[in-house]
Amino acid sequence: MLETERLILRNWRPEDRPSFAAMNADPEVMDFPGPLDRRESDAEIDDFLRRWRLDGFCFAAIERREDGVFLGMAGIARCDMDLPFCPCVEIGWRLVRAHWDRGYATEAARGWLDHGFMTLGLDEIVAFTDVANRRSLAVMERLGMRRDTSRDFEHPALPTGHALRPHVLCSARRDDWAAG
Repeated sequence: MLETERLILRNWRPEDRPSFAAMNADPEVMDFPGPLDRRESDAEIDDFLRRWRLDGFCFAAIERREDGVFLGMAGIARCDMDLPFCPCVEIGWRLVRAHWDRGYATEAARGWLDHGFMTLGLDEIVAFTDVANRRSLAVMERLGMRRDTSRDFEHPALPTGHALRPHVLCSARRDDWAAG
């Protein structure tokens, strides 16, 4: 479990499943890969828990400290998809739409970057999103992550010509994080 000023970043509990599923069913939250049904959402939590057991870290639930409200998920995870920059450790976040624009994603991600670099000793953590995802790109910028256009890619899960296929890759490095 990690804590920030306003957030608790913790492993998953059974009572998180309905809130997570509701968030994942929202098409505005899940523009890529698309809304998930309850079975798919539960399978995602099951995969997160499996990866926690294997790696000791993965995407975690975000809980607001003041009242315990479920806000979404954030974390770092090993990524071994068929992408040109893998294997790597990626950082990601997803918030319930009602909690957007309050700085929660940036705060949670900052906590995870600090943990990844200062506790786990990772050298690099990457983030990627489709080029149209201005919200996630803004979080990456606020975190001080740098875009490397030579590492941008076409997401293989989407067909050629799909509007969300072009993806941007940004990264943060431990040396920069420690100096910053």
